[in-house]
Amino acid sequence: MSKNISLFKSYLDTDTPAYKGGKSKDQINFDGPIYKLSSNENPIGASPKAIAAMQAKMNNLFEYPDNTDIRLRTALSTFYKNELTADQFVTANSGVGIIELIVHAFLGEGLECIACNPAFLPYISFPTKVGAVIRDVPLLGHDYELDIEGIVKNINDNTRVIWLCSPNNPTGTYLPKQDIDKLLAHVPEHVVVILDEVYFQFATAEDYTTSLPYVLKGKNVIGVNSFSKAYGLAGLRIGYAYSTPKIGRYLSKLQRPFYINTLATEAAMAALTDHEFLELTVRTVNEGKAYLYPELDKLGITYWKSQANFFTIKPTMDPKLFEEKMQSFGVMVRPVGNFGAPGCVRITIGTREANEAVIHAMENIL
Repeated sequence: MSKNISLFKSYLDTDTPAYKGGKSKDQINFDGPIYKLSSNENPIGASPKAIAAMQAKMNNLFEYPDNTDIRLRTALSTFYKNELTADQFVTANSGVGIIELIVHAFLGEGLECIACNPAFLPYISFPTKVGAVIRDVPLLGHDYELDIEGIVKNINDNTRVIWLCSPNNPTGTYLPKQDIDKLLAHVPEHVVVILDEVYFQFATAEDYTTSLPYVLKGKNVIGVNSFSKAYGLAGLRIGYAYSTPKIGRYLSKLQRPFYINTLATEAAMAALTDHEFLELTVRTVNEGKAYLYPELDKLGITYWKSQANFFTIKPTMDPKLFEEKMQSFGVMVRPVGNFGAPGCVRITIGTREANEAVIHAMENIL
């Protein structure tokens, strides 16, 4: 027997950094109110309709959840005004869970994907878990524009996935529809374009677009979404994607029975009908921007106006030091160098009280 045979997969037996979520409040040593503005969570809490739906099922937790996600997918079809059928949706344990499904469905050893940094770290870290090659085509300029020519040059016979995010995490910027149109005109049939749109409810730009118009035209596009942000259900880990019927059915083959738990299913279905909560969430974020931007201008700090529920700054000090100093005022923020944005820090837009705490801390630090 050969002594050179290894039990371990070489691409897993490395020191490649894994994706790690932000810190919890329990990890912060501060005697006073703590404002967690490091994970882009909903500033006003969770959908009341979702909470009520969960409470109604609390006495049934001894029973297994639905064997399939058909009820949730049907609710999603209704939410999208029946422009998409239930078979065009796939659900998972969070938006990140959807990304993992996509990786296992389309990538593997010898296959490639394209990411555009600054980008959400799982676009890079998850493909490495299956031995795929990641080609980075960075976003360009101050406004982080899509390098369409660079992406097209990096497409080859082994390319299977192009990761896009709009509004983009961590920058808060977005991809205009005309840029996505131009890119898709050059994408071959053996490549699927992922448009991560988990912050779409907050986008206000006239030329912003989701994946919907492309999916309706039968393009190889997958829209990735989450209930964590706009609906305040981050703790339940529930997300979904939609695409063409063929891609939807293909992705669903990776799901297990009883894939989504009872409370997440009921909460997500109820949240889709909670229009008042969604409107209040978006209004709170927009009011936060209206307050924060002039204050940031007064401080003279470099920042990017955002289409999401967070904004990104470039402080005049080391981001880790800035994070520590902000925590000394009870404000939690997130350095995003590992997302491909060196020197930058991401800050969630919170309630008025939280936003005032951000400015107060910055005034003292900077």
